[in-house]
Amino acid sequence: MNPEEAQHKIKLLTEQLNAHNHRYYVLASPSISDFDFDQMLRELEELESLFPEFSSPNSPTKRVGGDITKKFETVIHEYPMLSLSNTYSREEIVEWVGRLEKFGLENLSLVCELKYDGVAVGLRYEKGALVRAVTRGDGEKGEDITSNVRTIRSVSLQLTNDFPEKFEIRGEIFMPIAAFKELNEQRASDGEEPFANPRNTAAGTLKLQDSSLVAKRGLDTFLYGVYQEKGAFHDHMEAIRAAGSWGFKIPPESLGYINVVHDIDGVMDFINYWDQHRYDLPFEIDGIVIKVNAYEDQKRIGFTSKSPRWATAFKFKTQQAESTLLSIDYQVGRTGSITPVANLSPVSLGGTTVRRASLHNEDQILKLDLHISDTVLVEKGGEIIPKIVGVNRVKRSHGAQPIVFIENCPECGAKLLREEGLSNHFCPNASACPPQVAGRLIHFVSRKAMNIEGLGDETINVLVKENMLKFPCDFYTLNRSELLRVDRMAEKSVNKLLAAIDESKNIPFERVLFALGIRHVGETVAKRITQHTGSLAKLMQFTKEELLEIEEIGDKIADSILHFFRDDENKMWIEKLIDVGLQFESKGKDKDSDVLSGLTLVVSGVFDAYSRDEIKELIERNGGKNSGSVSSKTDFLVAGEGMGPAKLKKAKDLGVKILNELEFQKLIGNEK
Repeated sequence: MNPEEAQHKIKLLTEQLNAHNHRYYVLASPSISDFDFDQMLRELEELESLFPEFSSPNSPTKRVGGDITKKFETVIHEYPMLSLSNTYSREEIVEWVGRLEKFGLENLSLVCELKYDGVAVGLRYEKGALVRAVTRGDGEKGEDITSNVRTIRSVSLQLTNDFPEKFEIRGEIFMPIAAFKELNEQRASDGEEPFANPRNTAAGTLKLQDSSLVAKRGLDTFLYGVYQEKGAFHDHMEAIRAAGSWGFKIPPESLGYINVVHDIDGVMDFINYWDQHRYDLPFEIDGIVIKVNAYEDQKRIGFTSKSPRWATAFKFKTQQAESTLLSIDYQVGRTGSITPVANLSPVSLGGTTVRRASLHNEDQILKLDLHISDTVLVEKGGEIIPKIVGVNRVKRSHGAQPIVFIENCPECGAKLLREEGLSNHFCPNASACPPQVAGRLIHFVSRKAMNIEGLGDETINVLVKENMLKFPCDFYTLNRSELLRVDRMAEKSVNKLLAAIDESKNIPFERVLFALGIRHVGETVAKRITQHTGSLAKLMQFTKEELLEIEEIGDKIADSILHFFRDDENKMWIEKLIDVGLQFESKGKDKDSDVLSGLTLVVSGVFDAYSRDEIKELIERNGGKNSGSVSSKTDFLVAGEGMGPAKLKKAKDLGVKILNELEFQKLIGNEK
């Protein structure tokens, strides 16, 4: 394919993929299968790698992320992002509408919108292309998070219809409840602390330095404010509808997320409806925003020094209720982490009946000074699981006993441990504690690990009770006759299961390492480790200092890895997994050269022609070794824009040769 043909094909695929993406994530009306979409995306990726001069910053391939941002640039807003005045009082909303009427508005027209509990963002478009995404910040200036926002599927990267030459559109980035639950389930599976609520998680996600991690978090957005030099619209609602026609995901009128009303009764109907139905939404809201619709009326009403007079927000009160603390259960997770859960007398909260609430850990119990039979205040706010936020000590009965955190595992009786610097207790009896045994096996066969279909939680629990499973290596000794004797295991399902177990021997090393269930070693960390070590044999020989050189590994993860591989029982069943033929070594990639053979390089900063991961791959393809930190063993520091000054200083102090992107390309003979 010549360059002209490639350019045409890249343009065509980009347009088609953008259209399919819009239909799927904005219109919720896909027209092709996920498989066909992925095939088209893969074809575009291959063409862009062969002809990088035709790759756009807004290519659909950017949706998967990969850019590294060491420092988020501060940007001054062209149009200040003012905050709204807000109230919890319906009476004050009535007074606010009354004040509007004093401005002599001919026809009162107000837009009521949901107040999304997320992160405010402004998106700048020029000639239909996204050029910059900036957070609210302090209202005058915010941070450039463009690389991360490009990964959000519902954000249009290239508009297709009749849009203005230059404009900004504002809205809210949020984490859907389903995505938040899935993320916390994954963190629990990895032995990590769950995140507190969707809003904070969305904010933290947008500040991640690796955009490929942002792409996996499932963020979403609604956009609802158009700003441009010359106004082409008469009112706010007209502008929002136009933005929808340009390709943006706007709040749907059909679902009642936004509505035009003409009096205080209409405002109150909107507020009251969503106060009752907010928990039915697939995302969190914390109130309602009311705006004067007509732009001329907005100008007439004006601003205070901090906020517009023509808009206000009504905030819902966090739903709370009193209940009686009946008892505490202690749950044992897959990695042995102990989570206390409060059993409560039933209470209605947020449209559901609450009987249990999370207490997180011993510190939370001590902070609340909880006693059995206490009257407690239960809250269902931004969190998915209700929590206890206070105690009514006036109602505490005489002689009530304070809750003392358990010392032994409730499942196996082992003495609990609490590592220094961590908030959770854990049971160290991994090989005999029933929830840990079953949890480790369930994790091992899960989709992102060994992906062995036909082994649900119930089946694994049955096989554990039948003494057919204890360690992951036992999956590979299961035989047909034994399985056929298990209740509800027919010949067809047994054949499929054995075939899936055999097929799992081809799962790559990074997923096998994740499947082992090492505490704090999640999917991404496992990938970083395998990229750095190349094999399990090398990993097991690493010292703590060598582990800390790997990107994303700190003291907690390093100590967990060392502890795991020191355990004789773990080494026993891992040896058996090696014997049955699992992949414990990264398959060697084709080398471009040996020009970097024997050399150790550190990559830092942001680059023009490559992502940081691409540069690391080039180092490996040319025989070199990647390291996460500068030391006396470092031969070269490949320095991009915005790299950390401490790393740069250390390299200079140690006399490490520093290469810019072009010098690195020349070194390996690969000038783009």
